[in-house]
Amino acid sequence: MSADNIIKDWKMKIAKGKPNLYFGGKGLLKKIKEKQKLKKAIEKKPLIQKAIEQKKKRRKDDFKEMHEHKPLGHIEPHIKGNIKIKHKLGKLKIQRVPTGIPGLDETIEGGLKKDSVTLIGGCAGAGKSIFAMQFIVDGILKLNEPGIYITFEEDKKEIYEDMSRFGWDLASLENQDKFAFIRYTPEQVGKVLKTGGGIIRDIADKIKAKRIVIDSISAFTLLHKDELEKREAVLDLFKILRKWKTTTLVIGQYYAAEERHESPAIEFEVDGIVWLYNIKKENIRVRAVEIFKMRGTKHAAKIFPFEITDKGIIIYPEETVF
Repeated sequence: MSADNIIKDWKMKIAKGKPNLYFGGKGLLKKIKEKQKLKKAIEKKPLIQKAIEQKKKRRKDDFKEMHEHKPLGHIEPHIKGNIKIKHKLGKLKIQRVPTGIPGLDETIEGGLKKDSVTLIGGCAGAGKSIFAMQFIVDGILKLNEPGIYITFEEDKKEIYEDMSRFGWDLASLENQDKFAFIRYTPEQVGKVLKTGGGIIRDIADKIKAKRIVIDSISAFTLLHKDELEKREAVLDLFKILRKWKTTTLVIGQYYAAEERHESPAIEFEVDGIVWLYNIKKENIRVRAVEIFKMRGTKHAAKIFPFEITDKGIIIYPEETVF
């Protein structure tokens, strides 16, 4: 007898009031329902088994696809669960800041790294102040990037007069709030570190400065006794400058030593080092520049001659010093 016929017969007996005469009444109904569930499960077994096999196959295909070696140009995004992983190709492009020194940018991949700190070092008369001021003025005139010149030693009137010979009207740029000249003692700069910027920060915010020159960092480091103290002070200063998002040149005063350099604390902390030489050869002196260090930059390794013209410094990267 089929399950359906048993149920039909059982219902008839219940209607006649004799449910217990046929194999236990309600107990029988429970058994019949269990048999029906079992029957349905047996009927669905092939379909369930097929679905399981298909799922296993999909997993194998997905695993094979994810681990298959493909050309980098054909890498596609993979999605697993709710996490989407994207493969991005290519190098991160470094933002560059033109120096304004003709002939230099082509030797350092187009300019200095944005928001970096670069040491411009050399002996007296090497052209460091002209180099630094040219960097500031060119940024203002060509790129509309205001700048600040911070000095510990130079007199404002003398600087303005000396730089006017190159056609740089610093007073006019100052009146337009594009240039600021700040004369500080090294002790005052020490206080700047404790206050987080002080008047320098206020001026930088006011003119929206993008370039800063410090003349000279050597005088600043003389405030500190040992190399550890100097290094800590330099780190604090550079931390503030980088926080302001400015590209900075720091001038370093060194003795004439064409083939030898000292290694003070600052040289390890700056992003780049440019040496300016005033080399004596027999009875003449020749000016030269060397890109000694430039982080994240493929730079030239040779020493180039340069000259100071009535328009500023010009470097000749294709020529040799002698």
